[in-house]
Amino acid sequence: MFGLEALDLARIQFAFTISFHILFPAITIGLASYLAVLEGLWLKTHNDTYRDLYHFWSKIFAVNFGMGVVSGLVMAYQFGTNWSRFSDFAGSVTGPLLTYEVLTAFFLEAGFLGVMLFGWNKVGRKLHFFATVMVAIGTLISTFWILASNSWMQTPQGFEIVNGQVIPTDWLAVIFNPSFPYRLMHMATAAFVATAFFVGSSAAWHLLRGKDNPAIRKMLSMAMWMALIVAPIQAVIGDFHGLNTLEHQPAKIAAIEGHWENKGNEATPLILFGWPDMKEEKTKFAVEIPYLGSLILTHSLDKQVPALKEFPPEDRPNSTIVFWSFRIMVGLGFLMIFTGLWSLWLRKRDTLYTSRPFLYLALWMGPSGLIAILAGWFTTEIGRQPWVVYGLMRTADASSNHSFMQMSITLILFVVVYFALFGAGLGYMMRLVRKGPKIDEGKETNDGGPGQKRTPARPLSAADDDHADAGHSLTKEI
Repeated sequence: MFGLEALDLARIQFAFTISFHILFPAITIGLASYLAVLEGLWLKTHNDTYRDLYHFWSKIFAVNFGMGVVSGLVMAYQFGTNWSRFSDFAGSVTGPLLTYEVLTAFFLEAGFLGVMLFGWNKVGRKLHFFATVMVAIGTLISTFWILASNSWMQTPQGFEIVNGQVIPTDWLAVIFNPSFPYRLMHMATAAFVATAFFVGSSAAWHLLRGKDNPAIRKMLSMAMWMALIVAPIQAVIGDFHGLNTLEHQPAKIAAIEGHWENKGNEATPLILFGWPDMKEEKTKFAVEIPYLGSLILTHSLDKQVPALKEFPPEDRPNSTIVFWSFRIMVGLGFLMIFTGLWSLWLRKRDTLYTSRPFLYLALWMGPSGLIAILAGWFTTEIGRQPWVVYGLMRTADASSNHSFMQMSITLILFVVVYFALFGAGLGYMMRLVRKGPKIDEGKETNDGGPGQKRTPARPLSAADDDHADAGHSLTKEI
């Protein structure tokens, strides 16, 4: 079918499931820190707007967190079912790293999540704030271990191969491999930026529909400050990440640039647009800017960038895909920076909350951070091909021995179940966003006594009536 083999279907299945999964942790990372900031500001200023926003976004965080956990379990199982030879080869590295993630991050998040979501009127303010901070730290620790494992697959070190298996010899070298610091910062910052535009888009949606209150304005204001500050920082981190990739994975950079061959001692141009043709070994319809490729990638005007023809055809990543996925990511990044700068200009003119053209831009930029994350992830993973562990194990040698029919059936089942389950979850989450924050919805009660809020009989007793109604709606929807 379509010239595909069982290996291709295994790769498509993994790409499909990880594309769903990566969106949820990204928002979880950003929202967890956002909630910690909101509660900290409420404790410091006693401004109830921060409290109202905390209660509003904590509901969305809970739904998103649940979907992230479910989709993450599938990812772990696939290593054993579809990529058993990879697990046999490199499991002594990836297995312990993922175990450390569970023992440190997941246990930390799970231990304090209940207090964070249901303990608002059950524990002291400082203890509740501590729980929120611990959940936020847990999401960042999880990012640390996941990126350590994936980065090792990109730039492996600290090991030796014995009897066809990777044996770790230096765990610090394994964890802090050459690409890890750059990829960790790039991913964590991407999560913050994506969350900022998600929050800002939600505020813009309400303002465009005439729902203007201090909570909505605060949402937009905080989101745009984050965009203004963090989006340019992300561009700088991306530049350093690119230099690191040029050093350790030059074929990936050549594929990203659609650069096939160097001419004499000429500097490398930057191809803005074009269509890399893997069969004809050239980039068609190329629009080039002389010298700019060398300037961006080597920070000089005379050094050349490695070209795809310098590598054997079997070692070249698919330039057609990564060329465009990278440009989607970068293009959205520039739009984010522009949005942040425009918000600053409007803020100075005191029209940030009333400029409809800007609010429409902020609304449509809502999914931009998540799309950029997906584009960046495709660039990273497809650009690593044909290696599953760069330079050590090819993807074709890593898959399990499944038939085309088996992979076809499981892929179809994954698509159907994922769209049904996570479609319902995303739909419910969007319903919560459309409702918007309620003023004074976090009002505290200290009645105490059996059956009262301070002594719930079950976890859902901690939720107010709106929480309960939302829970019934979710049950019906699913």
